[in-house]
Amino acid sequence: MPTSDADGPDRAHVRPEGVGDATVEALGSLSKALETVERARGHLYGFHQLTGTADLELDRAVRLLHEAGHGEWADRVAREVLGRNVIPGHWTFQVVEAYNRTYYEPFRDLERQAREALAAGRDHLHEAEMKEARRTAGHPDHTARPPGDPGSPA
Repeated sequence: MPTSDADGPDRAHVRPEGVGDATVEALGSLSKALETVERARGHLYGFHQLTGTADLELDRAVRLLHEAGHGEWADRVAREVLGRNVIPGHWTFQVVEAYNRTYYEPFRDLERQAREALAAGRDHLHEAEMKEARRTAGHPDHTARPPGDPGSPA
């Protein structure tokens, strides 16, 4: 535990009066699930960018096949793969947009609303309490807040 208020967590990371352990744990789990969705979304953007890069490289492949005297193969690549939908009716940007609209944004909004309704909008309470429990009071590498925060050790 901190040795003084000046060495404790900032106000945004202290559980509000009346918020119980079960609520903090539940909000922590909801937040963890959202963080996992954030990672999945990042992979989806990676898929989008990698697929786009591959499609642009096909322009070079088509040109090189023509230059090498393989016009039929160049034409086939251009016709069958270049600009092809990744799923029926969709390029990757449309997959990303649908994911954002259908799943990510509603999930993010619900998580924020739950934090506002159940914990005065405070984020990462579970993690902040875990940090407090694991800190070594007075150790310079175990401070509660970054240097320069009001009340942080110099």
